[in-house]
Amino acid sequence: MRNAFAKELTALGEQDERIVLLSGDIGNRMFDDFKSRCPGRFFNCGIAEGNMMSMAAGLAMSGMRPVVYTIVPFVTTRCLEQIRVDVCYHRVPVIIVGVGGGLAYASLGATHHSCEDIGFLRLLPNMTVVCPADSAETRGAFRAALECEHGVYIRLGKKGEPDVHRQDPTFKLGKAILMRDGRDVTLISTGNMLPTTIEAADLLAASSVSARVISMHTVKPLDEETLAEAFASTSLVVTIEEHSVIGGLGGAVAEWQSEHTSGGGRLLRIGTPDHFLHEAGNQRHARRVLHLDAESIAARILQSSRHAPP
Repeated sequence: MRNAFAKELTALGEQDERIVLLSGDIGNRMFDDFKSRCPGRFFNCGIAEGNMMSMAAGLAMSGMRPVVYTIVPFVTTRCLEQIRVDVCYHRVPVIIVGVGGGLAYASLGATHHSCEDIGFLRLLPNMTVVCPADSAETRGAFRAALECEHGVYIRLGKKGEPDVHRQDPTFKLGKAILMRDGRDVTLISTGNMLPTTIEAADLLAASSVSARVISMHTVKPLDEETLAEAFASTSLVVTIEEHSVIGGLGGAVAEWQSEHTSGGGRLLRIGTPDHFLHEAGNQRHARRVLHLDAESIAARILQSSRHAPP
């Protein structure tokens, strides 16, 4: 995903001289092409993320289109005050790109995990929250973000994620993408959990459970029309994310459900639990420990489906 972002940034940067990139002292070689094709528009701000975010807000106020890029915890948690006061309060078009969302940097320990960032940023006015699932959605998300006149947070994986889409889909902020239809349960995924969600849907099919799969790439604003259809047409709606079950996609859908549905499907939220992971290992290991692998997800859905009303 991060390579797709770098290529799209370079291509669009050549077309629009307002685009500038601010980096928190990472990705220097990855952006060599951008630096050569868009000279004078790359700023390595060092490990001073709060200053970097304020600088981006100032550039946006001056008519530029700044893109801020670094590892998720350091571009969200570390400079949350600057995002809130400098970017959101002034309603300026800063694009915040975080790499390594969720457990992508699991081997580096809890300081590099990011299972709270969606919750942090969707609370803020004038902030759109987007979690692309693969390279195609990453390209679409960045293009769409450049059309916004306020802050946009794009949460990327790290690298090596499988491409789910065979070709670039029609991408619109706040409009989910139907990956496959189904009659029994609806699986709503965001970010790089989509391949695992599709794998879980295949396992459910082997148990005679027909699962609709939706890529809800935009967590704020939600696609309310798709949600209404999901709750009305299937007995169980499941949100799946590499983020805390509190405050992320599942929390957002639960909030929406409490005010907009009567009867219809039940909601099951699958995400990381409300505690830190106190062991090291790669992303795959962390997902197994936290029951975010396809087998564990399918087992929870099957168990919940058995208790769903007819």
